[in-house]
Amino acid sequence: MLLLIIGTLCTIVVLMLAKLCRITSKLNEVYEILTDIAAGDKDRKILAAPNDITSSICYKVNEIVYDLHAQIIEFKRAEELNKQLMTSLSHDVRTPLTTLIGYLDAVNKGIVVGDEREEFIEIARLKSHDLKEHVNKLFEWSKLRSDEETFVLHNVELTELTRTILQDWLPVFESIPMKYDITIPEQQIMVQIDKDAYFRIINNLIQNVVDHSGANCISIHVAEQGTNVVIIVEDNGKGVLKQDLPFIFSRLYKIDQNRSHKGSGLGLSIVQQLVKKLQGTINVQSEPNQNTEFKICLPLVK
Repeated sequence: MLLLIIGTLCTIVVLMLAKLCRITSKLNEVYEILTDIAAGDKDRKILAAPNDITSSICYKVNEIVYDLHAQIIEFKRAEELNKQLMTSLSHDVRTPLTTLIGYLDAVNKGIVVGDEREEFIEIARLKSHDLKEHVNKLFEWSKLRSDEETFVLHNVELTELTRTILQDWLPVFESIPMKYDITIPEQQIMVQIDKDAYFRIINNLIQNVVDHSGANCISIHVAEQGTNVVIIVEDNGKGVLKQDLPFIFSRLYKIDQNRSHKGSGLGLSIVQQLVKKLQGTINVQSEPNQNTEFKICLPLVK
């Protein structure tokens, strides 16, 4: 009997030692693979059979490595885009600044006089406003990206707020001139938003139409749709090519053949970020030389 017990214990000990050896071997393998990954071999993976005692640990390590790799790729992409942003904005600022200095120097040195002098001063004033727009867009975009800006969401009646925003645009439409079709329901529509953010969203979309679309007609519609309110800004301008649509909200996005040279390329990116801050979504559809439609969905107050 004693020999049987001793034999059983020895068998258990041997099995445990064998399992321990397998675990130790697997951990050494994991260590070597992680060392290779840390050295830059991003394709290494830790393999483990489903019934392996270390499988759950191996799978979790693979998941962490994959997530870190994805973050590194996104970080490098963001870094490259930031470089492009600085290069583009430096050019956008330097060009009008150089021109502005040239006009002001001509005025200051008396090279131009009379009506031509007044014309140079007016051009310099307009160039100054262009510079201010570039700087403001960059500042706004940077604050949104760094989450420095705080948004306070309140229950807001959207239809009246939208009418208030559009009132200031009617004289602009009439002076261009641009036909407009505005449809806003009489009943109240309650949403939870930051008023200032909503002002900026609508104003930026309309400004984009006025400055860049080449349209002579704009339509703005507000309506309830299921659990959301939908705001649509549509124009009959030059539109956007199908292959360019996926990039329209990207920072620095400009289409030379469809858009004017004016603009920082940040406006629509800012709009998208603001909509996200309000827990909403925005998408765009376009047919070149026919129409472009921006559609915003914001959740209704439950």
